[in-house]
Amino acid sequence: MRTVTKAVIPVAGLGTRVLPASKAIPKEMLPVGDKPVIQHVVEEAIAAGITQIILVTRSGKEAIENHFDAHYELEAELEIKGKIAELASVRNIQPPEVEIVSVRQPRALGLGHAVLCAAGIVGDEPFAVLLPDVLINRKITDRHPADMAGMMQAFAREGTAQIMVEPVPEAHAERYGIVDCGGASLSGGDAHPIRGMVEKPPQGSAPSNLAIVGRYILPAQIMQLLKTTPRGAGGEIQLTDALAALLEQMPIEAYHMHGKSYDCGNKLGYLQANMVWGLQNPQTGNELRAFLERQLAEE
Repeated sequence: MRTVTKAVIPVAGLGTRVLPASKAIPKEMLPVGDKPVIQHVVEEAIAAGITQIILVTRSGKEAIENHFDAHYELEAELEIKGKIAELASVRNIQPPEVEIVSVRQPRALGLGHAVLCAAGIVGDEPFAVLLPDVLINRKITDRHPADMAGMMQAFAREGTAQIMVEPVPEAHAERYGIVDCGGASLSGGDAHPIRGMVEKPPQGSAPSNLAIVGRYILPAQIMQLLKTTPRGAGGEIQLTDALAALLEQMPIEAYHMHGKSYDCGNKLGYLQANMVWGLQNPQTGNELRAFLERQLAEE
């Protein structure tokens, strides 16, 4: 089975859900803990075995590309001052074996269109898609790999396209894309065939409580389908519509994640992610926990 080595990360969005913070700064550059959101996502992809990252970007997002580029003046200054830890933190952002390239999305025509913009680099290979405003948190154990790595393993077994899902409260299903697995009960690490997908189903009509997280492993054929996918919700080319067409041609599996996702594209999810990553950081965890306990006690 062919190994997945390429990942498409669409970063051309306007970030309207986190305005005014994203007015002059790309939403992907907002920090969670001591790293911008985009660095967390790129590190997740690299840890899963990806060696080429394709950023689908637009004008005004140069800060993202600059973040992964070398900064010789900063590195020289840190080296002179003997700040070894800080120097390592900026030098190791992009490992030497990993290539990061950019393509432009000339118009904001939806996630499906953004993925299609990377078709020339993807070629005829299977590839991953990671949404840059979704972070996945889980303590990795010897028993279970990280969720992205686990989904890559599920793809490698049969070559079946994968969509990562997690359970959400049934009352909130109307907020998400929901997969139909025919009533099957899934747990962490399970991959199960999908019967269909529903985007934001009306309350009480969802076929399951399994929401699409924002991580995909897809065959190259999806690009041909995206070329002919008509504009859907919001007048945009929707990846979900192309996936529905792909499902008519070949099986797609839902991969049930072990961890928990945090949507940093909205203000509450972004704040929650900062709390979680701050509490898990050994440099800040104890003091942050004590601070939060004091705050709660005072209310």
